[in-house]
Amino acid sequence: MTVALKEQQVLNAAERLVAAFARTDTAAYFAAFSEDASFVFHTWPTPLLSRAAYEAVWADWLADGFEVLECTSSKPFVSVQGDVAIFVHEVRTQLRVASSESTSYERETIVFREVEAGRWLACHEHLSAVPQ
Repeated sequence: MTVALKEQQVLNAAERLVAAFARTDTAAYFAAFSEDASFVFHTWPTPLLSRAAYEAVWADWLADGFEVLECTSSKPFVSVQGDVAIFVHEVRTQLRVASSESTSYERETIVFREVEAGRWLACHEHLSAVPQ
């Protein structure tokens, strides 16, 4: 399999992940991550060291009225390293929590792992603020 094909597969996996997030589609969003995925968010006080840990936080957010109104990705970059790929992009996100809306500008790194031929799951996500 060529590197270009793997890059496209990773871009497709990232696109599906971002689209699921943008719809607040819990099932599709978390299906894009491996069970052992880890998460580092500048907005959260500690790393979340499993998908289950993040799912619990997400459930609490939903209970508080969390909803993604829009999420747009720009400046994508992919580096394939065998069966691992690093995806970097910038993200503009509009959220609603209860009746309060906010917009954030962030840079995100997602590490994908090829779990079977052509199927990539995210195994790490790191989100950083981008100064505006």
